[in-house]
Amino acid sequence: MNSPAPHVRVIASPQSWVEGEAIRQLEAASRLPGMRSAIGLPDLHPGKGAPVGAAFASEGLFYPFLVGNDIGCGMGLWELELHTRKAKPERWAARLDLEGPWEGDTDAMLASLGVKPCGFEASLGTVGGGNHFAEVQRVDTVHDAKAFNALELDTGRLLLLVHSGSRGLGEAILRAHVDRHGTGGLTEDTDEARRYLTRHDHAVAWARANRATIATRMMQGIGATGRRVLDVCHNSVTPKDFDGHRCWLHRKGAAPSDQGPVVIPGSRGSLSYLVLPVGDGVAHAHSLAHGAGRKWTRTSARERMRERFTPEALSRTSFKSHVVCEDRDLLFEEAPPAYKAIDRVVGDLVDAGLIRVVATLAPVLTYKTRARRE
Repeated sequence: MNSPAPHVRVIASPQSWVEGEAIRQLEAASRLPGMRSAIGLPDLHPGKGAPVGAAFASEGLFYPFLVGNDIGCGMGLWELELHTRKAKPERWAARLDLEGPWEGDTDAMLASLGVKPCGFEASLGTVGGGNHFAEVQRVDTVHDAKAFNALELDTGRLLLLVHSGSRGLGEAILRAHVDRHGTGGLTEDTDEARRYLTRHDHAVAWARANRATIATRMMQGIGATGRRVLDVCHNSVTPKDFDGHRCWLHRKGAAPSDQGPVVIPGSRGSLSYLVLPVGDGVAHAHSLAHGAGRKWTRTSARERMRERFTPEALSRTSFKSHVVCEDRDLLFEEAPPAYKAIDRVVGDLVDAGLIRVVATLAPVLTYKTRARRE
């Protein structure tokens, strides 16, 4: 008996531009054995072999390559015990430095969060490259006062949004799998599947601890304390019931819609959105966009931005916020025009009945890297 055809869906309005290669990658993944559902979110864009901004549900086996090498990557939001009027972004930009190993007690930090060391502790508390960041934000507008107050947030306080993952740990886990299986899947309930999932779950927990350590370093750097409001992972594979069937839900650059509020960030020069998922989640694989999504490749962004802007110009934004990024290539690659419009991405999710906007958050200071990577 043939398996039913997988459900393939791209959640994007006609006004949203989605690259053809991203759709081709989504459809290719939908044809993998056991695949039941392949969902592209509004931030869908091409990745290395599989699209980013997508969620996949398979039955009987799962595919580590669909999760990628940054297992556990996600977003954490902290509310700071620091009033917006006391922000000193220029002073903070001059002194913040999250490069190199954290000088705190990494073993104690991990133990406090119930996470075992993994051998990559020299990277604990570091942001990493690519689109990762730590950003001090202020509340711009509250759109849903009831949901905002339920999170016990204060419009007068600064927030800290951290986007990072498992650093070299996730890379090592994926490499070990690919060396043996390439892009092949793992059959559930086998020894190899269980071994991968044990390492995967460790990386997810370690990534969450990494975000907490980054937040600690940021708060120490600006002289503040704070409390974690939320932390969600957008690169993972987890068991999930789909219409009475036990499936494996892969998220690759897709925020969960079944774990409460999430933040969908824009580029460093645009608003971020604190949103509340709504609906039953089945038709969109219990997932949401995790950000704006790239519009240009990194090579294209470097070429275009060098022609239009100096590094100094890109160190400030239209919000008058400061950007700490001393790697010039990365500064150009991550320039705001390289990303889709976040208001369109969020608007597509609202129009599809998947979220309710709670508040918009504006950047005050974005930290990417202090020292140029060679």
